[in-house]
Amino acid sequence: MIRMVMRKISIFLTLFLFSASCATPTVVNVIGPNDNDLSCKELSSEISKANQYADEAQAAKKMDNPHNIGAALFFLPGMGVTMKNVEEASIAAKARALHLNKLKEKKNC
Repeated sequence: MIRMVMRKISIFLTLFLFSASCATPTVVNVIGPNDNDLSCKELSSEISKANQYADEAQAAKKMDNPHNIGAALFFLPGMGVTMKNVEEASIAAKARALHLNKLKEKKNC
């Protein structure tokens, strides 16, 4: 009985570690609920944040990243999910920066 419980716990922990080892860059919303109300300074700050998220996503894509090495060695499907997430995060961050730049142009900043 105890052996079976310990086995289930070890399987659960192993699966948890595999799923947690994948890099997960932040996927931002392209259009924020209060974007139209932001001042020029706040828009610039948000553009900077969006660019930072895009840079983080591109950094997570590199194969010398420890997360990616672990995923390639131990959990190959996790690497595929990571790369898909990285691409999605990168596209969303670039689209957000573009959206905010258009708002800056509308406000003549």
